[in-house]
Amino acid sequence: MSPVHPFNDDDLQELELREIGLDEAKRQLEQYRNPPGFARILKPCTAGDGIQQLPEADLPRLAGLHEEAAKAGRITKFVPASGAATRMFKDLFPCLEGDGGGAEFQKFVDGLDRFAFYRDLREEVEYGGHDLDDLVRSKNYRPIVKALLTEDGLDFANLPKGLLPFHRYDDVSRTAFEEHVMEAASYTRDAHGVCRMHFTVSPEHLTGFTSHFRDVGLLYMERFAAQFDMGCSNQKPSTDTLAVNSDDSPFRNSDDRLLFRPGGHGALIENLADLAGDIVFIKNIDNVQPERLLSTVTVWKMALGGCLLELQKELFELEERVERDEAGAIEVAARLGVEVAGSKEELLDRLRRPLRVCGVVKNTGEPGGGPFWVEGQDGRPSLQIVETAQIDPDSEEQQAHLAAATHFNPVDLVCGVRDRNGDPYDLHRFVDPGSGLVASKTAEGKPVKVLERPGLWNGAMAGWNTVFVEVPLATFSPVKSVNDLLRPEHQ
Repeated sequence: MSPVHPFNDDDLQELELREIGLDEAKRQLEQYRNPPGFARILKPCTAGDGIQQLPEADLPRLAGLHEEAAKAGRITKFVPASGAATRMFKDLFPCLEGDGGGAEFQKFVDGLDRFAFYRDLREEVEYGGHDLDDLVRSKNYRPIVKALLTEDGLDFANLPKGLLPFHRYDDVSRTAFEEHVMEAASYTRDAHGVCRMHFTVSPEHLTGFTSHFRDVGLLYMERFAAQFDMGCSNQKPSTDTLAVNSDDSPFRNSDDRLLFRPGGHGALIENLADLAGDIVFIKNIDNVQPERLLSTVTVWKMALGGCLLELQKELFELEERVERDEAGAIEVAARLGVEVAGSKEELLDRLRRPLRVCGVVKNTGEPGGGPFWVEGQDGRPSLQIVETAQIDPDSEEQQAHLAAATHFNPVDLVCGVRDRNGDPYDLHRFVDPGSGLVASKTAEGKPVKVLERPGLWNGAMAGWNTVFVEVPLATFSPVKSVNDLLRPEHQ
């Protein structure tokens, strides 16, 4: 009898090599045939309705709670850092083909001497036999862009964002990675001076990150009289997903091998689980601030941490009271915003979950997701971070909810990933596997469909207990384009 799947012996060997089970491969093919539906938005979260605004008077108390946990070694900083810098320079690439470029390219040229990499670029251009000022005056920009982006020069187009110089300080510049090290020193330090941080990086850039840390680590150890416990991990091959043809059959390369593609940032739930942390702060590699804004960032990091610790303590105590059938437990649950309908077992199930406190900022038109009230898998309202691609573009009602959103998700999370006994939660239990995305791409010039796993702060955390807290815009300054580095918050 032939197997009920489209895989040959070589395919099965490839799946085994990647540690992808046959059942998982079949599940992915089924998900292409029955793609994930759109999220069912009930309404956007707003201040007072899903989003908390912390009184300024509470910040010192919350900072104290955070400081106590930090001293006990409970805090880790987790930074998704595998993003390549290529897309940052998309407005510069046409210059290499002889196209002078548009307004964004001119903005780059006009601001050239304000970039943190300016001195390195000037030296690289001189090494190639040119003078940077002469090239700019004569509008001969190709040698400049070539020196910046290609492997014959600084090779920035092939580096990860974390290793690019972001900010300039007098005679030195700092990479995005270094700014995260500065942050780690400001709020993760324990009683022994140890600062814990973890970066998820692409395999090809692992050596670059570790050697960069060797180069600069001593500088920050001496400055802060601290030790940095830095870990790095890669996205697991077992989280890659199969690409398929338009008829949902597995796509094959010209050598007849299956095509696997990275499953998106949702795959990092594996790395987060392996970290086995306690209180974990998550922030993207390209969202960093220069040192003059670090004190503001630190205040709000500690406020979010304190907010999580305070709520976590209350939830743990409530769980204990419910287990003992103690009077008043239901009233406490209602006050904490925990769904109380159903049996004691259902209430305990709602309590025995990881907790996350998500900083959100007022909407300024940045692309990406935001906080919404969503109809959960059980039909009940649920607080979720929803990406634009998860919202039905053909539904006037759903698009109206999107247009009415007042806040944005900057990826500024604090996660409590241990239970009241100090044991790590099984994070896989709380993933909504049906919340991934199917996207259209090309491979070898042919159209293919690819499956993205539920996003790390979206479907991968769908089953978590969630709180949204408004944080200042000063804590959010992402770098998606090279010209973002010219914004006032990066100067």
